[in-house]
Amino acid sequence: MQGRVYLDWNATTPLRREARQAMAAAMDVVGNPSSVHAEGRRARGLMENARMAIAAAVGGEPGNVIFTSGGTEANALALSDNLQKNKQIIEGLIVSSIEHTSVLAGGQFAPDRIARLAVHRSGLVDLDALRTMLAGAPPTLVSVMLANNETGAIQPVAEAAGLVHEAGGLLHVDAVQAFGKMTFDIMSLNSDLLSISAHKIGGPVGIGALILAPNQTGPHALIRGGGQERGRRAGTENVPAIVGFGAAVKAAVGARAGDMARIENLRNRLEEGLRQTQGSITISEDVARLPNTTLFAVPGLKAETAVVGFDLEGVAVSSGSACSSGKVQPSHVLEAMGYGPAITKSAIRFSLGWETTDADVDRAIKAWRKLSGALVKRDETVLE
Repeated sequence: MQGRVYLDWNATTPLRREARQAMAAAMDVVGNPSSVHAEGRRARGLMENARMAIAAAVGGEPGNVIFTSGGTEANALALSDNLQKNKQIIEGLIVSSIEHTSVLAGGQFAPDRIARLAVHRSGLVDLDALRTMLAGAPPTLVSVMLANNETGAIQPVAEAAGLVHEAGGLLHVDAVQAFGKMTFDIMSLNSDLLSISAHKIGGPVGIGALILAPNQTGPHALIRGGGQERGRRAGTENVPAIVGFGAAVKAAVGARAGDMARIENLRNRLEEGLRQTQGSITISEDVARLPNTTLFAVPGLKAETAVVGFDLEGVAVSSGSACSSGKVQPSHVLEAMGYGPAITKSAIRFSLGWETTDADVDRAIKAWRKLSGALVKRDETVLE
């Protein structure tokens, strides 16, 4: 019997062997990293080695890496209403309309202080609209993701940073989906705050980080108690998860160039196979995208039907972001891009990873050919 094919890597990834081994070893270390005895110092050393690896991977400083429970908490911590720029309190928040739901929630900002930034049909943020929104505005925090988790579209973050800083504001970048898939660093992005997560790169679930740019004091703690993470995130640190995060980062960065070139070739071949269906479209195909991501739609075909059909054929795909409590909903990303129900309810996301093979792609294409005719005929009258 054929095994299953996993093409939902943007949702989560398998645990890398290096991370698993490092975590197993760390679990045998007894000691609270805040303790001053030898056992505590050993645990602290493991944690700080991981912190240095993560900082190096994004061109940051180890002391500016704040460990969190994942990307969602990192984003919530970044969207703080007590941030300052040149000793002025940040008063407003602008978030792009294609952000992850943890950013769209607005963090600690009141709803009347949050504005949405429009995007083009291509899936890229509208820089002219951002310039207009910033003109004459009080000091503002702007949040723009580096690469969209559904379309894979890589955003003009450095250009946005120039506009934001010129207006006296700060820029937060959600790099959760881009981390490990493309080369960047916090300085070249000109970002003030940067969010990443371990489970998107082969690390464990439940650990992430917010990285601050040099000279950025950062937000006040959301979780208060002890003085962990330099007083910026209370609670005894999860040393095994942090160690696994560090090991995954080293493995991902070391293999990134070769992995991504191979994966992009597989992604392109997958798209060629999918395009054989009449009327199909690939979202954001005319802009730079992550090398592993395809968002594909056939107007009139319900995504839920297709996802279940693929699952029955042994292929795991998704209808977009995994952060919707298992519900299949119209994509807010596609709605923001100006697509109507015929597309927003039809989009299927394929995302590949370092273990994806030619045989996996062939299996997905074969499954689609088997499913597409019957599914389109069945659903063609559902959507206007």
